Amino acid sequence: MSLGIVIVTFHCRELALTCLESIARHAPGALASTVVIDNDSRDGTAEAIRGAFPAVRVVENQRNAGFATAVNAGLAALPEPTVVCLLNPDSVLLDGNAVEAARYLDVHAEIGVLGGRIVNEDGSLQPSARAFPSHLNAFFNRHSLTTKLFPGNRWSSRYLMTDWAHDEVRDVDWVSGAFMLIHRRAIEAVGPLDEGYFFSIEDVDYCRRVRDAGLSVVYYPMTTVRHRVGGSSKHAVYRAMAAHHLGMWRYYRRHMRGNLALDLLTAGAIGGRFCIHAVSYSLRTAKNRILGRPNP
Repeated sequence: MSLGIVIVTFHCRELALTCLESIARHAPGALASTVVIDNDSRDGTAEAIRGAFPAVRVVENQRNAGFATAVNAGLAALPEPTVVCLLNPDSVLLDGNAVEAARYLDVHAEIGVLGGRIVNEDGSLQPSARAFPSHLNAFFNRHSLTTKLFPGNRWSSRYLMTDWAHDEVRDVDWVSGAFMLIHRRAIEAVGPLDEGYFFSIEDVDYCRRVRDAGLSVVYYPMTTVRHRVGGSSKHAVYRAMAAHHLGMWRYYRRHMRGNLALDLLTAGAIGGRFCIHAVSYSLRTAKNRILGRPNP
């Protein structure tokens, strides 16, 4: 079993260096098979990584090609490892069990994708294994008012999978691309990531395709990373927000499409959600500017 790691960077030099330091500490043998795809950061990310980690291969894109396209470039740059780990640059390994997770994935021929335990900066569990989206997610997603007011309701718990302790290996619908291990058998079955997704939802789509191909997606809590949400996307908030909602529409058209009336209703709901999020963010940033507070 060979393990390769793909990291996609965008304006996150210090975070990327910290991420690579965690690999050097907890999985040093994987550094030589780690590739960083830099999406035109222009902040010295590539130079800093080459200087601090000469064993790591760095590929510089001349434009921000998006996450899925950059990951696929990373896959092409690796010498076809058995298992590929997608690791966000705003994530850090907290233990040496990532290699054991890759071995577990390798010896279980029925599994195509495996996700580890992800925690927030304060150590709390970050929902990273979820059920596939449905129309109910408009009311019961992670950021919905319903979930915030009634976090224990069965619909939110079912989608976010918060109704179990996340302390056992378990089949799930999809796992977060912030820390995702993909076996070569999955790539051979369904191909690489869909480059039609610029940023966000590509992990949901990939796990859906893997499961449709007859392979399992598994949550494996024996290895943990800490993930700082938005470490890169904060440098292009509106573009990331738009890409997320466009990804929602692409996923719907590919996996959930219904009749014309339902399609129009869904498109309107996604567009309306984007407008609400964009206006809400603009108001928050304006308020912070007036009060002299930093934006998150």
